[in-house]
Amino acid sequence: MNAVIFDMDGVIFDTERIWIECWAPVGQKHGIRDIEKILREECVGITSSAMKAALLAAYGEDFPYDRYVKEASAIFHERYDHSLPMKRGVRELLGFLRESGAPVALASSTSTRLIREELSDAALLDYFDVITGGEETPRSKPAPDIFLLTARKLDIEPAACFVIEDSYNGIRAAHEAGMRPVMVPDLLRPDAEMETLAEAILPSLDAVIPWLQERGVTHDPQ
Repeated sequence: MNAVIFDMDGVIFDTERIWIECWAPVGQKHGIRDIEKILREECVGITSSAMKAALLAAYGEDFPYDRYVKEASAIFHERYDHSLPMKRGVRELLGFLRESGAPVALASSTSTRLIREELSDAALLDYFDVITGGEETPRSKPAPDIFLLTARKLDIEPAACFVIEDSYNGIRAAHEAGMRPVMVPDLLRPDAEMETLAEAILPSLDAVIPWLQERGVTHDPQ
C-alpha cells in the first residue's frame, strides 16, 4: 500500500505567499533590502530556526531577527488568524485519499502545535493519520529527517510514500529520503533540478487525483 505525505504551507494552505506579504511592511519600515526576494528564494519550506540562520547569513549577525519576526507575526495574526486561505482542491484530494484507504500524513517545518491549530480551524485535522512538526527532527529540509520519521510513524517503507511538496527544499528532502516526490509549484517555478528530482510536476492539487489513480491509488470498496 502507498501512503501520501503532505507538506502544509504552500500545499494545504496558501501561507507561503501571505507570510512574505506580512514581512513586506516590516522590510519597508526598517529599510531591509530585498527581504521579499530573500524569503522567497532562501526560506520557503524550512523551519523557523533555519529561516533565522538564513536571514542572519544574508544581513549579518547583528540583524534583529527576533524583533522583526514578531512584527511580521503580529501582522499575520491580525489578518489571518482562524481564516487561512486553502489551496484549491485540498478537500477533494483529502476526501479521495480517505475513500482510497491510503494512509495520509503531514510533515511540515511548522511546529506541531501550530499545525494542529491550523488544521483544526480548517476542519482538516481528522484527515491525517500522522502529523510530524519541524521541531521533531534536528535538521530542517532539505535534510530527509522529517520524511523518514514520518514513514516510521506510518510503519511504511519510504519507497512506498508519495510526497506532495511545493518547495525546492521539500522536493530535495523527499528525494533524499528515497520517496516519490510530487511537486505542485507555489511561489517557486520548477527548474532543471526539480524536473530531475521530482517524479512528477503537476499544475495544481486537482491534477493529483488522476495522477495517483494511474499509479494504483483508487477507491477502496472495503
